[in-house]
Amino acid sequence: MRTTAVRRTVLAASAAALALLATACGGSGDEDKAGDSKGKGDSTASAAPAAKALTAAELEKAALAQADVKDGKVAELPATDDIAADKVKAQDAACQPLAHLQMGVPAGSPAATVKRSWTGEPQKPAADASPEEALAAGLGAEKMLITLASYEDGGAEQVIKDVDAAAGKCAGGFAYDAMGEPFKILTVEKTEAPGGADEAVAITAVLAAEEDVKTPMKLVVARKGATVASFTVTNFASVVTGEDFDFPTAVSDAQLGKLA
Repeated sequence: MRTTAVRRTVLAASAAALALLATACGGSGDEDKAGDSKGKGDSTASAAPAAKALTAAELEKAALAQADVKDGKVAELPATDDIAADKVKAQDAACQPLAHLQMGVPAGSPAATVKRSWTGEPQKPAADASPEEALAAGLGAEKMLITLASYEDGGAEQVIKDVDAAAGKCAGGFAYDAMGEPFKILTVEKTEAPGGADEAVAITAVLAAEEDVKTPMKLVVARKGATVASFTVTNFASVVTGEDFDFPTAVSDAQLGKLA
């Protein structure tokens, strides 16, 4: 198993995923012009009047809970696994919103934030599966970091605009440092965003891991009122194989539904 590549890629997804995996393994151009926001995978819409920011207590109530999902495990993110914004820095400032998104760091200056993690159920290997196939099946689960951040004075709308602009400017890839480690993103591609939000941007970013592994990650920012829900997803099997995977929309639907 490519343990080093696995470790680095999951670190780029979230510190919480890194801890889980350690246990499992035993050891484009200018910013879009006004009104031109219908690019591929971009469901951004004309901004409505700024809504009121939620308090920390209201965000806690709105955060995803175990009872909200049919499968997988929901957990609070330990404070020791939270990453400070100043520990993540893109070499190109235009790509900073994407670097923060990949590490689950809320953009700007939110009035309140809450984080959760969700881990999907691994696949069951076939009865006649080889050891390698059984291992791949056991790793075939998504790990999602969910960040809720509420903003005053139109800050939530600005987050969506900034991520959307960065996705275009940094489509050819970018580099950033996180907690003292370097990371390189090879490509950034906007994809179809999940529904249930006032506006949203979805991205597939391909991370260059060690040992020539290219690992896809799914990134989504979705605004409901003055609150932005950010979803950073990796798949443990994809860390090893480099194969793409589907974004778990059932989980984002459940979370966005609680922000209605």
